[in-house]
Amino acid sequence: MNATATQNPISLIGRITQEFFCGFGGVTMFSLKMLAQLHKGLPRRHTIVPILYEIGVRSIPVILVTGTFIGMVLAVQTYQQFKMMHMESRLGAIITMTLVSELGPVLAATMLAGRVGSAMAAELGTMRVTEQIHAISALGANPLRYLVVPRFLACVALIPLLTAIADAVGIAAGWAFSCGVLGINSHHYWMYAEQFVTGWDVMAGLIKSVFFGCSIAIIACQQGFHCGAGAEGVGRAATQSFVLSFIAILGMDFLLTVVLNTTYYLIWPGAVSLATLLPFAGFAV
Repeated sequence: MNATATQNPISLIGRITQEFFCGFGGVTMFSLKMLAQLHKGLPRRHTIVPILYEIGVRSIPVILVTGTFIGMVLAVQTYQQFKMMHMESRLGAIITMTLVSELGPVLAATMLAGRVGSAMAAELGTMRVTEQIHAISALGANPLRYLVVPRFLACVALIPLLTAIADAVGIAAGWAFSCGVLGINSHHYWMYAEQFVTGWDVMAGLIKSVFFGCSIAIIACQQGFHCGAGAEGVGRAATQSFVLSFIAILGMDFLLTVVLNTTYYLIWPGAVSLATLLPFAGFAV
């Protein structure tokens, strides 16, 4: 029988809690060391350009597919419910709001955590196993500055841009499917989208994506730098990188949503929310 299954429940909870805080402390210390290197200046161009290409350009196909299907799925899922309330023309507001403020940033970051984060963890883990990181230190260079800082900056700069692309593609796909297949009036689609989606909603989604990019880069690099020995250690680092990044994305999404919504209604206490769609149900569609 598995020894873990026979442990005292209190001991098991204590061990899991200890591992969580040790892991959180390790990521925090790694982040502080990386920020100390970032404070010394930007990395050289020949170091960061290939990483920008790998993270940005090569992620575009994944982002395009993700955004397209998110938009169409939202159109399909919300159409029937809105049709029962005679509110089909408001479909554009729901699709656009959901994409720019919530699903777009979260799902784009999740896909990039799988594609970019796991790749970075595996690459750095391989360098750790083959002692390339030790070789960089032996040459007098700081591995954090040479390997981590460029990846961190690339993720922070490009993941919001990729999120914006996913949002735009998703909105366009939702519009095309709604108008071309579901028969929604194009004018109404864009009119209600513009009426209920503000610049703050777009900015909130991009702010989230910046934090998601930070978490993906830091967790992936930390897992790669501290991976176990051999191919098994590299594979475990790549897997843990994605799992921890996904958990971080969900947790940060909740916290940022609370903070940003509170900030919004403190600045504009009389602002119109999407809930005001409901009183229009009795009007002409």
